[in-house]
Amino acid sequence: MSKKTIVLTGGGTAGHVSLNEAIIPALQEAGYSVHYIGSRNGIEKELITKNFPEIPYHSISSGKLRRYFSLKNFTDPFRVLAGIGQAYAVLKKAKPSIVFSKGGFVSVPVVIAAKLSNIPVVIHESDVTPGLANKLAQPFASHIFTVFQETLNYLPKNKATCTGSVVREQLFKGNKLRGLKLCQFAPGKPVLLVMGGSLGSVVLNDAIRSNLSKLLENFNIIHLCGKGNMDPQLSDIKGYKQFEYVTKELPDLISASDFVVSRAGSNSIFEFLALQKPMLLIPLSSAKSRGDQILNAKLFKNQGFAEVLEEEQLTKETFMEALQTLIQKKDAILGAMSKAERPKTPKEMVELILQYEK
Repeated sequence: MSKKTIVLTGGGTAGHVSLNEAIIPALQEAGYSVHYIGSRNGIEKELITKNFPEIPYHSISSGKLRRYFSLKNFTDPFRVLAGIGQAYAVLKKAKPSIVFSKGGFVSVPVVIAAKLSNIPVVIHESDVTPGLANKLAQPFASHIFTVFQETLNYLPKNKATCTGSVVREQLFKGNKLRGLKLCQFAPGKPVLLVMGGSLGSVVLNDAIRSNLSKLLENFNIIHLCGKGNMDPQLSDIKGYKQFEYVTKELPDLISASDFVVSRAGSNSIFEFLALQKPMLLIPLSSAKSRGDQILNAKLFKNQGFAEVLEEEQLTKETFMEALQTLIQKKDAILGAMSKAERPKTPKEMVELILQYEK
């Protein structure tokens, strides 16, 4: 008997790939052949081909969905049309029983092609308000799953369900001593983990490095600064360890950490919640984004899971003040985290998705 096939799509940022990475082993364990459709040069290609070399990766053309004026807005629709044709060809050959989309601009042509092929599509939305790609894809979906209950207010009631978060099982397997050894930290000082997303964050990097000498008085610091953002002049400073980006090491580094400073992407903050790491969130400003991280951060603060510092308010001084507040509220934050709803396992998420296959 031949295996059933599922096609996954999503990309542009690591956040649009991480859930797919989490459920791939569960899908394989369930006996499914997995294919991935992504862009030619996006981070999804790097992550999937590196971490799952056995999975066929299909590159398609895709246009970026911009909210601002650009001459490329006139040419990108043709790239999307080309992507629909390419995705249609992949689906015709792979013959999946279902397509699962995590969002990002590359997912739009895939979702449309699936609808044209009469293949059911399940979409996952992890932010409070749906992203533009998922808004465009929504009419073609059989069902939409959300992380936040509040997101249901923006979706058709007859085809949307809140599942809560899904956290990769390997994150729970981190080892503190391995993480400390990787960074060459001696036990004793609390560890501050700084994450600016898969592409890094200049403002977070500057906030850390401008306060580095003060911070090192009380912390060992793990700094995930993004590709191309390493500072070689700081590479030999005791108690400060820089990485551009990590994958397999991440569980150990989080396990070694006592506090986190981060942007407010949904996937990351729910992972920190599940692992009970008090966090200072500095969301992307509305000038740089559609404001989704601001909403994510506010909800986490209101639930007692995090402290928040708006990017517009970020200075060398306000950063240190906000971090001090986080430290003071550590016990209260951990208490609130201990009462939070447990995340879905990848296996549970897979079972929910496969309800809609034909």
